[in-house]
Amino acid sequence: MAETPGGTDRRGGPRLAIIPARGGSKRIPRKNIRPFRGKPIIAWSVEAALESGVFDEVMVSTDDDEIAGVAREIGASVPFLRSAGASDDHATTADVLLEVLGCYAERDRAFATACCLYPTAPFVTAAALREGLERLDGGDFDVVMPVARFSYPIWRSLRRADDGRVDLFFPENLNARSQDLPPAFHDAGQWYWFRVAPFLRSKVLMGASTGSVELPAMLVQDIDTLEDWAIAEEKHARMAG
Repeated sequence: MAETPGGTDRRGGPRLAIIPARGGSKRIPRKNIRPFRGKPIIAWSVEAALESGVFDEVMVSTDDDEIAGVAREIGASVPFLRSAGASDDHATTADVLLEVLGCYAERDRAFATACCLYPTAPFVTAAALREGLERLDGGDFDVVMPVARFSYPIWRSLRRADDGRVDLFFPENLNARSQDLPPAFHDAGQWYWFRVAPFLRSKVLMGASTGSVELPAMLVQDIDTLEDWAIAEEKHARMAG
């Protein structure tokens, strides 16, 4: 896609990367700045966003002074700190994005498109961010997100009771061949490109007009536990090597 100075897209208007990184993390303490393969994990997201060359600003939304300092050191902006209300365990990603966009509006700054980029997404690449933007620009979508295929058909998934008893969620597929079942996908948990105006109206990221970019399973890993973290570092090292 042909780029114009300052990251302005061909539909007009500046673009913003929003990296939400609150200080609280119960399962992995200080998760957003914990070292991952030699650098704070948030650095991988910031660097991919900067390398993509498509943003007017790459900002981190945080309530934490230490995270803010790390973010600034690796090239992101932190123009304001997140409020307590948008930092508790019940705040949603949409709540954070609405607060960020509102704070910019108070400073007379508006954005046509934005990308919510998670701070614990070390597999994100500048190329994937550009591809997501191209999909947003080239289609009738309000949101574009990365997805990955489930490795096993969810149509043969099992429900398990406390006593160990199992039964099929979809018993009609008991005798179906795996190759005859449709593929199913899940959120890759890395980023969401979105048009700001529709988002401000709906306050929902995954609405009726959501497009996708498929990523290979090797480039996708949830990081919710220390075991997940170890798996992610092993996969990331293999990818880099």
